[in-house]
Amino acid sequence: MTFPDDKFTTATAYAEAYFKALAVAAGSVDRAKLDAGAMLLAAAYQRGARVYVCGNGGSAAISNHMICDHLKSTRTDTDLLPRVISLATTMETLTAVANDLSYDEVFVYQLRSLAEAGDVLVMISSSGDSENIVRACAWAKENGLQTLAMTGFDGGRAAQLADINLHVAADNYGVIEDVHQSLMHILSQFIRQDRMAPALIKDRKF
Repeated sequence: MTFPDDKFTTATAYAEAYFKALAVAAGSVDRAKLDAGAMLLAAAYQRGARVYVCGNGGSAAISNHMICDHLKSTRTDTDLLPRVISLATTMETLTAVANDLSYDEVFVYQLRSLAEAGDVLVMISSSGDSENIVRACAWAKENGLQTLAMTGFDGGRAAQLADINLHVAADNYGVIEDVHQSLMHILSQFIRQDRMAPALIKDRKF
């Protein structure tokens, strides 16, 4: 069964069904892998590694949003200096590589110039099967980067390649992207509060 699998006559009815689907999807995320993802990112921020993030479409927006939350918010009131770089925000480079080479190369081309062993690649992809995501992941693993994927549907090739895959068991793009956005926020906020003085937490807005 997919969502939606029938016609709805009101936005309210659709919303009720959507929110139920969203709760089920959020509940499907492997909690042990979520803890592992938090540890991976916190360790990268602690050692000063660069964290590259990429995605297409709505996932590109989440990638760009990750810069704000993980670079700025995670740093606030902590001793961390996160170095987060979105490979989806470099419009001039993206279009040059896509036009002159191939759209499949837009992320891995940047990694070849910027990334070093010990860095981290975060991939956000509902299908997990976008060729530019898969190529970036394969290169990263071959060159000593740790990899974290957020996927949906059946996970695609990225789910198999990534060191850690945060999979959302859903088949609706909006639902998957909403959970991915939440995971991005959860990782940022957890790492931040974990590195804060306990007395500060209740006085700060997250």
